[in-house]
Amino acid sequence: MSILALNNICFSYGKTPVLKDISYEFEIGKMYCIIGRSGAGKTTLLSLLSGLATPDSGEISYNGDDIAKIDKYTFRSKYIGVVFQSFNLLTKYTALENVVLSMDVAGYKCESKKKRALELLESVGLDEDEANRRVLKLSGGQQQRVAIARALSYDPDIILADEPTGNLDRETQSEIMEIFRNLTEKGKCVILVSHSPEVAKMCDEVYELSKTPLKKRMV
Repeated sequence: MSILALNNICFSYGKTPVLKDISYEFEIGKMYCIIGRSGAGKTTLLSLLSGLATPDSGEISYNGDDIAKIDKYTFRSKYIGVVFQSFNLLTKYTALENVVLSMDVAGYKCESKKKRALELLESVGLDEDEANRRVLKLSGGQQQRVAIARALSYDPDIILADEPTGNLDRETQSEIMEIFRNLTEKGKCVILVSHSPEVAKMCDEVYELSKTPLKKRMV
């Protein structure tokens, strides 16, 4: 059963159509890659899936419910975790503080937010010393790991990531993709936007955005 579904989605910027009649379903336990040329609407599609943008027509459903009927703040702070291309971390704060703050904003309840944040950062490959460094003192790959931990902080079902390996070397790219793979094995749905053929090959299903509706490609 799908957890997230697109049903005949259309979206335009003014009079310029970007997405037309897009329909597809995303399932728990799978990693998807959305590819396409620059300007094909990949990031726009991610914005629609995360509730940051609203389609002109069609429906996006989460667990069978139209997300237009779900409070957008609730949707983004409980059900969807977003890993932005530029990370969007608070650079004056430490990695640990970024993750804890995300839990605060989402209203996530747990016995110890600091302990959970440290566990999440450890799960993506950062030790306690790195967790307590300010973000600007971390490498690009480390910042990407912090962004993933932050997206996981309130335990969403779905992780959306915009070009998550775009600025990383091949070794770090493989490590980040392994993190995403582990998330699917733990019952998450992971949806990536990427221009990398290598990233696409590591996913369960690949979909290509073009001037025609979203279509499935063999991995």
